This record gives sequence, structure tokens and C-alpha cells, in this order.
Amino acid sequence: MSTLEGKVAVVTGGNSGIGLAAAKRLQEDGAKVAIAGRSKKTLGEAVKTIGNGVLAIQADVAQLADIDKLFAEVSAKLGKIDVLFVNAGVAKFAPLADTSEGAYDEMFDINIKGAYFTIQKAIPFLNDGASIILNTSVVDSKGTVGASAYAATKAALRSLARTAAAELVGRGIRVNTVAPGPIETPIFGKTGLPKEALDQFAKDIVSKVPMQRFGSPEEVAGAVAFLASHDASYITGVEINVDGGIGQV
Repeated sequence: MSTLEGKVAVVTGGNSGIGLAAAKRLQEDGAKVAIAGRSKKTLGEAVKTIGNGVLAIQADVAQLADIDKLFAEVSAKLGKIDVLFVNAGVAKFAPLADTSEGAYDEMFDINIKGAYFTIQKAIPFLNDGASIILNTSVVDSKGTVGASAYAATKAALRSLARTAAAELVGRGIRVNTVAPGPIETPIFGKTGLPKEALDQFAKDIVSKVPMQRFGSPEEVAGAVAFLASHDASYITGVEINVDGGIGQV
């Protein structure tokens, strides 16, 4: 397929998990792709996985100067942007009573502050008619024990997408979100939970998913590719759940 032939796509957090799968899919659909991530090592690994001239830029979206650097380099090397997947994020799980200020600040700095200023600073570099996609989560509208701070960041993203959609519609720029449910990604290994607790956490989650399994990053990437394409030309401000039914059934 070449539904994005000649388009330029940028994926933050494109060095692993959903971001990596989305970057690979967008390139397969014809786009010239740039990925951003904090880790030089995983960026290098992602370049080998995606191949075919992907542009990798080391950047921490919690640092506004890094966002400026990201878009300056994309502009210089690829031109104006047609697809922006605002994907970079972290997850830490703990009960409300036990959530530390450090964990709270890290999630808000990356998940919402980083996303907010990624969109703001991207605006001058976007082509009219561009597509912005934010990675939210099923927890943005569902009370999930142990996910209070994380869920709050994702709910903020959902709200931001609606406002951005309203403000940018005059340029034909569409803003939508994908809301993954439980997905098999490296983020689960970075939650701060010990292995036994993590295994039990995963087991408990799967038991609540109507489809009785975790999803794959590629399944989320398919929804991202759809929202990026002309097939979604009359869709803005919506959230597509890729969640095995956990947020719906």
C-alpha cells in the first residue's frame, strides 16, 4: 500500500513499542518517517528495524529545547510535516495514597507537558490538511485502580485533542487519538512493579479484556495509519479505542 506516498511523518517515542510499530507502518504506507526518542541506543536499534532511510533524532519531549531541535532537523532534512504521531509517554503505577511526587512529575512532564508543546511547536511546520494523532489510553475514561496519575495525564491528552481539533480545523488539520488497552510493549517492564506483582497485574488485566488477550503494537499502528490517511479525511476530534473491548463491553 502507498496511502501516504510523498508524505512526511514524525513519531515521538518512535524507538520502541507502539511508536516503533507505527513508524514502521507509516513508512510501509509510503511516508518519509522521522522518529524521536530519549535513548540513543534504542534509536539505533529502531533504525535497523525500520530501515529505508528513517531519520532518527535524539530528543526528550519534556525539554522544550529538544522539541525545537526535533522540528528544526525534520524541517531541514524532510520538509513540512503531514503526519504527527504524539506518542512519547511513560507509565508508573501505584495507589493514589502511595504515588510519589517524582513519579507524578515525570508522567505529567512527558505525557502531557511534552505532548502539549510538541503540538504547539509543530504547528508552523505542519502542512495544511495534516493529521495529528495522540496516543491516549483506555484508562482516560475508566477508573483503573493504581493508575490515578497516569490516567489523569491521558485524560488531559483526550481533552487537548478536542481543543486542538477545534483550533486547527481552519487549516484542514485533523486531530484525533488512539486509546490502546493492554498492549504488549516494553512500557510494562518500566512500571516500577516487581516481577511477581507485574505478572499478577498482567493476569488481572487480561481477565477483564473481553477478547482475553493483550493487543500487539501493530494493531495500534493500524489505527494510527488509518487516522493518518485520506480514508479518515472527515474524522476529527475522535478517539479510537484499540482495547480488545475492555473500555466498551
